[in-house]
Amino acid sequence: MSRTAPTCPCGLPQPYESCCGRYHSGRAGAPTAEALMRSRYAAFVRQDGPYLLRTWHPDTRPAVLDFTDAPRWTGLEIVSTADGSPFHQHGTVTFRARYRGGALHERSRFARVEGAWVYVDGDFIE
Repeated sequence: MSRTAPTCPCGLPQPYESCCGRYHSGRAGAPTAEALMRSRYAAFVRQDGPYLLRTWHPDTRPAVLDFTDAPRWTGLEIVSTADGSPFHQHGTVTFRARYRGGALHERSRFARVEGAWVYVDGDFIE
């Protein structure tokens, strides 16, 4: 009886280890702003604070993350992207992240720092 690896929380139909798990472990860096957005969502699902802090722009990064009252995330939908390819220095990703009892709709800004994509900040969308 074979066991199927769990699908990645980011919403792509791949096993976690070969999807966002490779970014979380440091085996690879996210090649696009969207890939970083997906990996950060998966990190919020998994409550991987070190990865989230590592991929946050140093000018906007909080000192610590507290998951005490964190929502239970249930799904991610990428609404749109602008720039953020391997050839850009900046990009935006608009997404909806669902959680039990609601959803977060945000337009996030990303930039490259020393060649790596990082989350800068975002605007909530009503």
